[in-house]
Amino acid sequence: MNKPAYISTKIFLDSGDPAETKLAIDTLGFLDGQTTNPSLVTKHPEIQARIAEGKKFTEKDLLNFYRQIVIEISNLIPEGSVSIEVYADKFSSDLDLLAQAEAMNSWIPNAHIKFPTIKAGLMAAEKFTQMGGKANMTLCFNTNQAASVYTATRNATKGQVFYSSFVGRQFDNGINGINELKNVIDLYKQNNVPTEVLAASFRNFDQVKASLQLKPDIITLSLKYIQEWKETGLVIPGEEFLFNSSSELLNRPFENLDLSKNWVDYDYSDPQTAAGLDKFAADWNALLG
Repeated sequence: MNKPAYISTKIFLDSGDPAETKLAIDTLGFLDGQTTNPSLVTKHPEIQARIAEGKKFTEKDLLNFYRQIVIEISNLIPEGSVSIEVYADKFSSDLDLLAQAEAMNSWIPNAHIKFPTIKAGLMAAEKFTQMGGKANMTLCFNTNQAASVYTATRNATKGQVFYSSFVGRQFDNGINGINELKNVIDLYKQNNVPTEVLAASFRNFDQVKASLQLKPDIITLSLKYIQEWKETGLVIPGEEFLFNSSSELLNRPFENLDLSKNWVDYDYSDPQTAAGLDKFAADWNALLG
């Protein structure tokens, strides 16, 4: 089965397990890419078995395990994109992130390297994309971050840079993540920006449907939501679908930001980004002996 022509959004699997890649391809009949991160890698069955035995990894062994996973995934979707995330914490420098990115980029020919949307991550992504690398800016939560991502990588071509909007995590923090996703899509469309919007991090299937309805460039889904979507007949909801969200959620108004500035001129900080960064680092460090 080929990808249905009516599905314009690229469909990625969000997983650190190649076995799930195979299941997603079997379920959909296609797969446009896959996103991985440190937290997903810790869920891999081999990792879980090792944890159950009370064993830890050296940093070298853990990176090699991650590399082997990524290679397996890449071999399953050679024409797709595979996102690989650098290790980052609040002490990371741009040079450290850039060195990791260059190493990880050598693992496979179809990599997008994930950088956190913090100062060091934006600096590293700026340099990496200037060198021709492909980047996926992650832990993104607001349009100022979207402005920073685009302006830091403004010389990138279509498909070279992704902006990952964490939809569900915003709902966790009292913000309407669907509204924020729409704001970013509108900002990029109105300014003819080549950066691609990737919708991620869902808490329920209604959030998935609402995101599909907005037709972002990319949506990344857990295997559970891919299977649930398949049960609907791979429907892209139209105007008949009304997403019901709590009236108590914050709905940020759309602001058509001036994208002619330097990326440092936008307030790209967000407490949700800092919290996510801490979690990814903690999940990774928990595996190290």
